[in-house]
Parts: sequence; structure tokens; C-alpha cells
Amino acid sequence: MFASFSALCARRRGARARLASALVVSGLVAAGALTGAGAAAAAETPQAQGGATATIGGLKTYGSAVIHDKVAGDQQVSAGLFEMSVDGGGTLQTYCVDLHNPTQRDARYHETAWSGTSLGANRDAGRIRWILQNSYPQVNDLAALAAKAGVRGGLSEQDAAAGTQVAIWRYSDGADVDAVDPQAERLADYLQKSAVDVAEPKASLTLDPPAVSGHPGELLGPVTVHTDAAGVTVTPPADAAITGVQIVDKDGKPLTTAADGSRLYFDVPEDAAAGSAELTVQGSTTVPVGRAFTSDSRSQTQILAGSSESTVSATASASWAKKGAVPALSAARDCAKGGVDLTAANQGDEAFTFSLMGTEYSIPAGASRTMTIPLQEDQPYDFAIKGTGGLEQRFTGILDCKTQGSESGDAVQTLSEPSPATVGGTADDTNLAATGGTSTTPLIAGVAIGFVVIGGAALIVVRKKEEARTRG
Repeated sequence: MFASFSALCARRRGARARLASALVVSGLVAAGALTGAGAAAAAETPQAQGGATATIGGLKTYGSAVIHDKVAGDQQVSAGLFEMSVDGGGTLQTYCVDLHNPTQRDARYHETAWSGTSLGANRDAGRIRWILQNSYPQVNDLAALAAKAGVRGGLSEQDAAAGTQVAIWRYSDGADVDAVDPQAERLADYLQKSAVDVAEPKASLTLDPPAVSGHPGELLGPVTVHTDAAGVTVTPPADAAITGVQIVDKDGKPLTTAADGSRLYFDVPEDAAAGSAELTVQGSTTVPVGRAFTSDSRSQTQILAGSSESTVSATASASWAKKGAVPALSAARDCAKGGVDLTAANQGDEAFTFSLMGTEYSIPAGASRTMTIPLQEDQPYDFAIKGTGGLEQRFTGILDCKTQGSESGDAVQTLSEPSPATVGGTADDTNLAATGGTSTTPLIAGVAIGFVVIGGAALIVVRKKEEARTRG
């Protein structure tokens, strides 16, 4: 979290990491029928759903708070606003919703739906958004905020940030935490008691669905744009000049711009060989307050408190083949189910049949089905999926769906308070070995997740070798 939390060693995460290293995801071993599927590098596909991507900086405005723990005792920490720099331009302000998990230095974050974070299973997530909408920095008239909260003597920006963060922690982590400053504590109590449920905000920019498929000579899609930006630019596939693939509307007219609700199609030449392509849309908008931000580096989950005009983007892919099963593949974290939802949509002319986790599935032509790959909390995953026409997608990430407040048992440890100007502390206390309490970071140790494909397309899941990371 903040610099003071950079050295937090969450023992519960170390325990779960050790559990993950011993875990074997039961299911299938890739069959001999997949021999020759190839070891070509797959396009890496993190489970980002579009929107803003940013790099975390440091604490911008903060005060102090005390965590009361029956095992570890009282611990004083910093509490306040982070600042992030958006790729392509823009600045975000965020609070933490993952109290006991440390940040990684210069971690990269992407905008995420609540369902892909601990907020998805938190009945109080809507109350957290209310707090964000009704406190600092959304409410920057601190005299008015102090009057509403019954704070005598007024609020400083530091008090307002600390009090807001403390109120959020009480709902995000179920933490027993108080602000050190009396004014900040009164604000925290007011926000906690006043908060009501508010709906999750919509994404700043997404494409739905993120993957489509079909036959050459057809318009593949539609891919619908969802955004609160006034408009977005549409970038065609990088090799469009060679393949002849264009991005068009339903009438076949080429598109270079789009807006909320626009429907995009991949226009694939009739003589095109089996293959795949990707489009990108990009715009500028203020990201809605309450959007979650996660990192694949185990850096703690953040929630948006404020946004400047910022660059947002999203991608969608298409695959095609003249005959057989033609799957469109996408994946998203599902914290309610404790895994990754893998969606295969078949727009070919043959059934797409395969086995997953001991269960056989058959997706008829024109149909779609979603399968959940169960994972342990904090378990990294890395699997590649191969299909016809050279289609190969790689899905990577880490399942981070819980906070310590949703579990019981282990205490946390914190070092003395370092300067809040640096996020992540020193290199020694920010690597995965340090934060996980083990010298080894398991990727999917001993795990083989396989898909046996009976139909016209071939999918395989390959595991990444376990990497050993040793504290320096």
C-alpha cells in the first residue's frame, strides 16, 4: 500500500503461496493428438477489460492511522491518496482497498471490473463508492465537508485523505482501524455511518465481445464500443495493408472513429488464409469514480477517487478459417467463482468439442460457452491456447480475490515508518519473495491444465516453469 505498508509481510499470503505451489489442478494431460501443436510464442493476453492503464507513483496526500490487531497489537501506518500516471497521458488518484497487501515499486495497473477483485464478493463495495463520491477529493470544499461531518476546527487535506481512507478500510477489509488525528477520525466515523449502497460504475472504455470469429468473406462481429468518452479512434490491424483486413460498419464502410454504442466489424477478404487480427480503440475521458485498478505483480488493489482527462484504450481480436470449428477465445477473472472464466465462441461450421477438468464440452456452430478454471488465491497462471490458422493466445495473471479481512488467523508485521515519498520501499522489501514470505514464487508448480480437442481446432494449455526468486 502506502510506503509504510511497503514492508508489510502478509503471512496469510505466504501460506497461500505455499499452498499454490503444492497444488495440482486436476483435469487433463495434453493428449498425443496435439503433437506438433507448436511452441511458437503466443500473444500474451492479460485479463484486462479495457480502460486506463497506469503506473503507481507515491502517496500524494496522507495522514496517520492505527490498526488494532489482537495478535500483532496496534500498528501505526500512513493513510491517504496515491497518485498514478496514465499511459498516454493523465493522472489518477486512488485509495487502497487491500490493506494488508504491499505495493510493488512502479507497479503497472489496469482498470478492472469489481468482479475481478475482492470488491466483487464484498457486500459493502457500493458503500465504498458512496464514500468516494461524498468525500475528498471529489468534495474539495473542506469547510463544507467538515460541517457535514460535525468536525470542529475544520479539516486539512491530510485529515480529509486519512479519514476517507480509514472509512474505506473498514468496509474493504473489515479492519479495526482508527485515524490518529481527531478530526480525521470524526470524518471516518461520519462516512462509515452515512454510507449507502451505490451501483458499480461502468468502465471508461470496453469492447464487447473482446473476441469474434467466422469465415473469410464475411463481416466478423459485431464488436460493440462501450465508453463515456465523447469519441474514440479506431486503429486497424497492424498488418492490414498486407492482409487486406479492414474495420468497417455493418454496411462495409471503413471506420476510423467510433462512439458509445458503435458496432465494429472485421472485413476479411474472401481469399484470406486462416488467421487472426486485432483492432484497437483509444480515446480520452475522465475515468468514473469507483473503478477498481489491479496489478499482475501482486501489488495491492486500488479504487479510483479522482481522474484528470486520461487516455483509455481497449482491444478486440478476430480469427477466421474457411472450414471447421473456428473458436473466438477470451478470459476474465471471476472472484465469485474463484477462478478464471474462459469463453470459447464457435462461429465455424463444425462443432467445437473438447474436455476440460474431466468434463467433455461440445460447442455447436454458432454457439458459445464459458468454463471456469478454478485457482487457489494468489496463484499465478500462465496458459497458451492454440487453434486453427495459427491462432495462439496466452492468458497470464494472478488470482487476487481476497483481503485479510475476509480470512482469519495470521497476523501481519510492519517495519518502522519509511518516507512516504517512495512507493514500495527498498528493492529488498518489495520483491515477491519478501511479500509472500517464501524464497520461491510458484507459477503453477506441478500443474498441467490440458484441453483434449476432438473437433476441428486444437487447444492446449501449457504451464510455465516455476521461477525461483531469491531475496537479495
